[in-house]
Amino acid sequence: MAESAERTVDCDLLVAGSGAAGFAAALVAAHRGLRVILADKAPVLGGTTAWSGGWIWAPGNPVARRAGVPDEGDAPRRYLEAVLGNAFDPALVDAFLAAAPEMVDFLERHTALRFQPGLGIPDTYGDRPGAGTGGRSIIAEPYDARDLGSDLALLRPPLRETSFLGLTIQAGPDLRAFLSATRKPGSALHVARRLGRHLWDLALHGRGMQLRNGNALAARLLRSARDMGVELRPGHAVVRLLTGPEGVTGAVLLSDAGETTIRTTRGVVLATGGYPHDAARRDATFPRAEGHLTLAVPTATGDGLRLGEGAGGRQARHLAAAGAWCPVSQVTWPDGTTGTFPHIIDRGKPGVIGVLASGRRFCNEGLGYHDYVRDMLAAVPEGEAVASWLVCDRRFLRRYGLGIARPAPLPVRPWIRSGYVKTGQTLRELASSCGIDADGLAATVARFNDDARRGEDTEFQRGTTPYMRLQGDPEVGPNPCLAPIETPPYYAVRVVPGSFGTFAGLVTDAEARVLDERGAPIPGLYAAGTDMASVMGGHYPAGGINLGPALTFGFVAGRHAAGAAP
Repeated sequence: MAESAERTVDCDLLVAGSGAAGFAAALVAAHRGLRVILADKAPVLGGTTAWSGGWIWAPGNPVARRAGVPDEGDAPRRYLEAVLGNAFDPALVDAFLAAAPEMVDFLERHTALRFQPGLGIPDTYGDRPGAGTGGRSIIAEPYDARDLGSDLALLRPPLRETSFLGLTIQAGPDLRAFLSATRKPGSALHVARRLGRHLWDLALHGRGMQLRNGNALAARLLRSARDMGVELRPGHAVVRLLTGPEGVTGAVLLSDAGETTIRTTRGVVLATGGYPHDAARRDATFPRAEGHLTLAVPTATGDGLRLGEGAGGRQARHLAAAGAWCPVSQVTWPDGTTGTFPHIIDRGKPGVIGVLASGRRFCNEGLGYHDYVRDMLAAVPEGEAVASWLVCDRRFLRRYGLGIARPAPLPVRPWIRSGYVKTGQTLRELASSCGIDADGLAATVARFNDDARRGEDTEFQRGTTPYMRLQGDPEVGPNPCLAPIETPPYYAVRVVPGSFGTFAGLVTDAEARVLDERGAPIPGLYAAGTDMASVMGGHYPAGGINLGPALTFGFVAGRHAAGAAP
């Protein structure tokens, strides 16, 4: 765009950030008749949402209800109260639970969003009161990117580490087919069709067109924004807010063309992606932050928090965790570039354990990814680098893969040569290559193997809840989460603390209005997504608790702004 540096533009609502929260705010406000500008400092749109798994935790949603799995009564509230403990905020939780079904209904009725239910996806802590066994999670239906037309150039591509040659694979039947393609003819046919179509798309379009997961969600939101007349401004950073006696009245955007002043009648929504790449703020709020790797997009540098604080807002400081933790490994590609791989699927499969440098297990590997990092941070002695190793044997690696090393028939040798995968013909050789105590590892594997044969994890009770069993393999018994580690050679990948993003955003009320030091809402200023302090209080009760609240409170912010008096 060729704006002059002095240009001034009027609108009703300015949204900063183009992830799920920003788009949700823009869509509901535009639907209610507001003139909306959505700006993002990146040249592409979709934020970290476009790199995510795409699952949305929205209890009581109409998608599950249509499928015959209603979420009646106060079970979701009781579950959150049990998991969140002292971090349970009744006003925020009640607002989330009330608005989440309304958000889903709005997106299905008025936008290009279509959802599939996660009927078999349970909440993480199945032993807590009110825990759900399926239906609370939904995901955007796959999307043909050709429907975006020229706007496809504006969509952030999927993360390299979590796609296969740019092909996104969805958890559930799609992923199960890829994992069993060498053993089941039906799976092989499914994979052949998917790959054949993908290779054709690469030849014709230069990128994958079968969008799934967070990329499908972001694409559908982008399509909807165009349909509703939202003005999209990629490559425009919000550098300062305009404030006065009446509150926030606009902002100044910076692009390659210079500065543009945006004057608003209904205010500004901050949804810039939190601060995972703000090293100073991360060091101040993350435990043992040195070496931390994040899965968030590089432009998530804390802009929203700085802008909100400059207008009188404050960052939440008393959450159980400042970030949405995930165990990750660093990948070095053949071209020398590096990336980050999230260990979401492999940890819970039968025949792998996580150990420290002592060779000892430290957690239930099949519990949530947030729990794995929390337990690793607590278990590694002060003064040592926080790291663990995922250890498995040949049978496991060829069946399920380990990190970026894919299962058969793809080769593992390139990842061994790069140093990403360590290997040994014996456990002692593996321990030596990793710097793990050999006696400790041998004793740990011996105990684990005895337990696995009996189907009972006597140390950490792996496989005892629906969530853990879902992460396992139903073809393995007597416990789908346990199998002996006994088929050489043996393999290991080094895993360190990482995050999907941050939890410790700006303090808001139930209408997503940013609160000042006195607890009063700042007129015209909203925060959603990771710019808002998480309603989960730093806990991770279920998959999809990043996107679910992001969409919900973005929806709440846009709806409130549309109802506010000009």
